[in-house]
Amino acid sequence: MCGRYATFGPVSLSREAKTVRDQLELDIVSEINQREDHFNIAPTQRALVVSRGEKGYEAKAFRWGLVPSWAKDPKIGAKIINARSDSLVPKPKPSFRNAFAKRRCLVPASGYFEWKGESPNKQPYFIHDPAGHLLMFSGLWEGWRASQDEEWTQTFTIITGKPGKVSGDIHDRQPVILPPDLWQVWIEGSPDEASATLVAAP
Repeated sequence: MCGRYATFGPVSLSREAKTVRDQLELDIVSEINQREDHFNIAPTQRALVVSRGEKGYEAKAFRWGLVPSWAKDPKIGAKIINARSDSLVPKPKPSFRNAFAKRRCLVPASGYFEWKGESPNKQPYFIHDPAGHLLMFSGLWEGWRASQDEEWTQTFTIITGKPGKVSGDIHDRQPVILPPDLWQVWIEGSPDEASATLVAAP
């Protein structure tokens, strides 16, 4: 799972990521550098998410922990901080069905945390790109409100899949980290195209 992650500046982008950034017309580096550093983002806190709105791609702060639109109590979000990739493919679970079809997003990160060992001596590891480049996790988002008279609350979840070589000996799952050439595919592609991106990062 992914229970803690971080975003802090200054961040950098790989050459491939810069090309995609220009295509998206969204300067995610400036968005992150203009905000406060977050070294330990926890569930239910607000964090930056990249989604597609009416005016194109945008970066906004959503609350971590998905609350389906049909939920009666927003507290359910604390239990849905992650969505297992195998709960989306081949058939999404009800909690994720609408979001997977219509509201996929990217979650920018400098890196994420995993712990190894037994309490009280668990060892934390911060897993990040060795060059310091920004990572993009695949995610889903939803809007929720208690009644039609109240404002919408935007929430999100991070998708997890099989671990890569770096984190495999620490935990059996990791966030799905998308390479730049799949950012648009994940957000704008069909459900079948999006499903194909849910593989572990190299």
